[in-house]
Amino acid sequence: MIKTLYLRLVLTFSAVVVVSIFLTFHIVMLLYTNRITTEVQASLLKVGNQLVEMSNEYQPIKLETLLEGSTQFNDSYSLFLFDDSGYQASFGVEKNNDRIELDQQRVTSVLHGNIYKIETKNFIYADFKESTNLMIGIPLCVNGKQYALFVTPKVSEVARKQTRNTIITALLIVLLIGSLLILVASRYIVSPIKKLTLATNRLARGNFNVNVNIKRSDEIGLLAEGFNHMAGELKQLEQMRQDFVSNVSHEIQSPLTSIRGFSKALRQSALQEDERHRYLEIIERESEHLSRLSENLLKLASLESEHHPFHPTTYDLDEQLRRVVVFFEPQWSEKELGLDLNLPRVKISADADQLNQVWTNLIGNAIKFTPHQGTIQIKLAAKTDRVVISIQDSGIGIKKEEQERIFERFYKTDHARQRGSGGSGLGLAIVRKIIERHHGSISVASEPGEGTLFTVILPIFTYS
Repeated sequence: MIKTLYLRLVLTFSAVVVVSIFLTFHIVMLLYTNRITTEVQASLLKVGNQLVEMSNEYQPIKLETLLEGSTQFNDSYSLFLFDDSGYQASFGVEKNNDRIELDQQRVTSVLHGNIYKIETKNFIYADFKESTNLMIGIPLCVNGKQYALFVTPKVSEVARKQTRNTIITALLIVLLIGSLLILVASRYIVSPIKKLTLATNRLARGNFNVNVNIKRSDEIGLLAEGFNHMAGELKQLEQMRQDFVSNVSHEIQSPLTSIRGFSKALRQSALQEDERHRYLEIIERESEHLSRLSENLLKLASLESEHHPFHPTTYDLDEQLRRVVVFFEPQWSEKELGLDLNLPRVKISADADQLNQVWTNLIGNAIKFTPHQGTIQIKLAAKTDRVVISIQDSGIGIKKEEQERIFERFYKTDHARQRGSGGSGLGLAIVRKIIERHHGSISVASEPGEGTLFTVILPIFTYS
């Protein structure tokens, strides 16, 4: 059983070479046999006509002497003579081949004055093995007696063997050279595949720092390029997984440490009542933080699994935005923020619960990071097939290098790293995932100290 691609390629290419040589030999013989036959017959006919002219001119008493002398003078052909009584004489042939078997009908036809020659379209190269298969027959009249003279080319057995051996030797040389070239070509083809196999095994063992250096522009080169891209993506995915575990551990460890520390403090009998209440409030706040973290993690995992429930309904988007603004009324009223709402009536087909979480997160962040007596603008614009929602604040802003990462899980800007903000770094990741499920897009534009603008574009009719 053949188990290696290299051996399969060598055997396959070798078989192709052998079959190609065999077919080529037969095809060439079929193409050129008729041509060779025609030329030989023309030469034989010329010899026969010369003998007829000589016999007609000299009218020899003994025709056999003329024919014998002709074959001795030119030994490239053999002659066979027939008369109406069936007499046969041969000239220029070996003693053991001094007679040939011919169809009597052919002999009779030549005796009656017809010229016989083999039909080239019916002649195949296999017949060329016997020289008597190539012949012509011409009528000959000497001293009033009618003869049939057949002329055939003389091909010696030695010459025939030499020709056969030469052809076989040439074919063997072609096969040998072809096999050597196939060995080299197969190694050239298989070598990059071996590199890919080794790299794949390393990748399967968890080593993502692999790179296949194959500089080719063919399909194997494209495969190597795709493999390197896949390895890079897996490496990045592994780094994201490690960062995720690290971030989750950090987010969980901090509140657990606080809860454990203040729980121990509550055991002190001499603890004042106001301190007891403050410790309990901290424990409650940290517990709520853990609850929100676990809830957001479960929700993000559900969204990324593509099995999260999706229930699109047609509703007023402007009304939904107003309800979210009213929900945050205590927060923006406490900070004396100015709200500028431009919300014309717009209907949209989408999952209302999921989009409500988007607006809650974006508007909540705008209120959280806008300073006292700042402003927030919420605008809604309807296009032909989509709606554009923009939420702009006059808050602390986001640095340019941080804007590309704010949608990553657990990523927080420096201004948002304070525990008092209560953020876990999952809100915007959830927002982006929900918008992607609605086949929309979200972008951010911000300058430090000048506020932030979030722009959401959604299709009017959404189907997940």
